[in-house]
Amino acid sequence: MDLEAYREYCLQKKGVTEELPFDGNTLVYKVMGKIFTLTNMEIFESINLKCDPETALQLREAHTGVVPGYHMDKKHWNTVRMDGNIPDTTLYQWIDDSYWLVVGKLSRRDKEWIEQKSQ
Repeated sequence: MDLEAYREYCLQKKGVTEELPFDGNTLVYKVMGKIFTLTNMEIFESINLKCDPETALQLREAHTGVVPGYHMDKKHWNTVRMDGNIPDTTLYQWIDDSYWLVVGKLSRRDKEWIEQKSQ
């Protein structure tokens, strides 16, 4: 997966915005104002994904390219190296998982809006 494929995939999700809230290099994707993934767009070598704490540990044990979230809460975030060792289909699934994990924590009104737009 390259940066453009990552961007396109994230932006096609309902309620998602693309922002640069931290600096000119850190590309952040939010669903209804809540971050679900981010990356350095100048040097696209990893992405950070929100993750259930138990699953986060399992992924770290199973994949050498998955480490605790860089500059993030290590319990809830993983950094995934974009070095080609993890198949794109798996990366897309992990992005989906991150997105839906964040959607699950939204207000009922926001969740209903997302679910209606996703059908």
